[in-house]
Amino acid sequence: MKQPKPETVPWIKAAVFVACLIPLGHLVWQGFRNRLGVNPVEYITHSTGWWVLAFILITLCVTPLRRLTGLPWLVRLRRMLGLFAFFYASLHFTTYIWLDQFFDWKDIVKDIGKRPFIMLGFAAFVLLIPLAITSTNAMVKRLGAKRWQWLHRLIYVLAALGVTHFWWLVKKDITEPFLFAVLLAILFIIRLLYLLKQQRSASPPATARSQVA
Repeated sequence: MKQPKPETVPWIKAAVFVACLIPLGHLVWQGFRNRLGVNPVEYITHSTGWWVLAFILITLCVTPLRRLTGLPWLVRLRRMLGLFAFFYASLHFTTYIWLDQFFDWKDIVKDIGKRPFIMLGFAAFVLLIPLAITSTNAMVKRLGAKRWQWLHRLIYVLAALGVTHFWWLVKKDITEPFLFAVLLAILFIIRLLYLLKQQRSASPPATARSQVA
């Protein structure tokens, strides 16, 4: 496969950036046309939540695609995709506490007690915050590569929380959360297999260990 020239990568990033804004643009356009359904707040909440999960899983797909295609420039898109996941998560969270609950914290606490899936959503959002804060090169240097990598493995935890949050929300038609769960499971298995491969390649062969002994 032909590798893109280095100067073409910024154009790719710009195109991906614009594409990531399409869901928001579509939502705004639907609002102007009064096509947000009978319950606009619920429509916005569900739409932004769906895209949070989508961007998290797309972000997780970057590394396997890079290894499969041999295109190293794909990694340069991962940070931006992850930040868009945080962007849509912020919209999702703000829609709930502002447009849905009007910052009524007592009602929010009661709502969490009645609907536990909301607590999972809060937990996923809280875990996403440090990942967004530490996404810069400066934070990578400050934390160190190993600690930074361990911190950002939390994305698998928050992805699982997000999928469960979605699953418990829909209750009846679980088609979409099931598909998200299957994709996450595949990505998790790929990650585990890669880690096992790394451990095997890092450890010396049995014959070499016996000779040393």
